[in-house]
Amino acid sequence: MDFNVKKLASDAGVFFTRAVQFTEEKLGQAEKTELDPHLENLIARAEGTKNWTEKILRQTEVLLQPNPIDHTGARIEEFIYDKLDKKLPSKTTNAELLGQHMLDAANEFGPGTPYGATLITVGEYQKRLGAAERDFLHTSASTFLTPLRNFLEGDWRTISKERRLLENRRLDLDICKARLKKAKQAETKAAAEHELRVAQTEFDRQAEVTRLLLEGISSTHLNHLRCLHDFAEAQATYYAQCHRFMQDLQRELARGNDVSGSLPSSDVCPNPVSSTFLSETSTTGATVSSCPNQRPGTLPMEHTQLPVTGARKAKVLYDYDAHDGSELSLLADELITVYTVPGMDPDWLIGERGNQKGKVPVTYLELLS
Repeated sequence: MDFNVKKLASDAGVFFTRAVQFTEEKLGQAEKTELDPHLENLIARAEGTKNWTEKILRQTEVLLQPNPIDHTGARIEEFIYDKLDKKLPSKTTNAELLGQHMLDAANEFGPGTPYGATLITVGEYQKRLGAAERDFLHTSASTFLTPLRNFLEGDWRTISKERRLLENRRLDLDICKARLKKAKQAETKAAAEHELRVAQTEFDRQAEVTRLLLEGISSTHLNHLRCLHDFAEAQATYYAQCHRFMQDLQRELARGNDVSGSLPSSDVCPNPVSSTFLSETSTTGATVSSCPNQRPGTLPMEHTQLPVTGARKAKVLYDYDAHDGSELSLLADELITVYTVPGMDPDWLIGERGNQKGKVPVTYLELLS
């Protein structure tokens, strides 16, 4: 018990002496040993790495799965499951929930009705989009978020601990320097010199340990660089899947419209519209739509009668990738020239862009007056 009390008193004395030295340095009443410039640069670089890693980690979590967070930035659900020592379950995405609601609605309205059948088609693709999103979230968490979090909770804590030790060693060194200056008697000066040599040795040793840890930040940057490439690859894969799913969905909806026949023009004013609304009569010209939602300067497809050999401008509504050499790839918002030929499938037109020519799907176009 006596030993613990003495040690506690000794630690308290050291803490008080360091506090006095630190305060005098802040007030300009004591000299301060400056760190090596290279070490100072390493510390500044490490601080920047830590700060930006925290910001990138937090914002990536918000991007992937918006969720309430506490004042430390920890996700509430992850915190709860971590405290319960349980694995966080795989959550159903919003797109999957939407798809399931559509399927349930289709069963109630009747899967054989046009609306019910379309709900089933769109619902299935929503569930595919949700599954792709869930895979993207899982991949991003394991290849990008986890390494960033491991750095903050592991390497950075070790670096911070060694930096605190280095600061204490520096304060002890400056305290010994101050004692040596105040020593008057030879015996007191000899003891102060010995304490200074010991303090200098400990400071140099701790500075070397800290320097080695800080130089490891370069390896951290390389590791985070690889993780960033993995994250970008996962993101590109996810968006490519979404784009492909939506293209497939548009084609299925277009085929569904062809099977069900044209909708009454008095009930709907579609934009864009399916080729089922394209008149196959041989007369030329077009009538202006009376639909209140129709934009000025454009002609709805259900009232458009294309001449066999005539041509007109059309605006592309969506990107389209040609499936073979007979088709023409399209970019959203570009203007092309289109026309039809006798005996051609009503779902398609001939499109021209400069010297390029090929078949284009009607559902991807908006004819201009």
